[in-house]
Amino acid sequence: MQNKFLGTGEQGFHPVRKMRVALSGVRYAVFHDFAVAYKAVLSAIVLLCCFYYRQWLDFSMVFLATGLMMISEIFNTTIEALCDFLEPRENEKIGIIKDIAAAAAGISILVWAIVLSLEVVQGWQQL
Repeated sequence: MQNKFLGTGEQGFHPVRKMRVALSGVRYAVFHDFAVAYKAVLSAIVLLCCFYYRQWLDFSMVFLATGLMMISEIFNTTIEALCDFLEPRENEKIGIIKDIAAAAAGISILVWAIVLSLEVVQGWQQL
């Protein structure tokens, strides 16, 4: 795909290729990053339960919280990998950047955990 700002790459927009690249990145994150994998599995279980009991609002909330969590985890992993690539030695400024990225991921994980916990408790009470 062509970079509009640099004028490099191939011309034309290919949505199928763009989706293939995005799905490849998600697949890599799920299969190679345990932090993403186990959260995706837990969310899938709760999503299936919400879908089975036709709790559409609950399904939407879990889906959105899971999406937020996965996005922040992937960004956190990307930022840490880039920092390690650019500066392999220990660097105080790189450490601060990584800590801030981890804090953003931590906040989204907290929101995800609260939403999942509320859904599990609500589901348990309905049984």
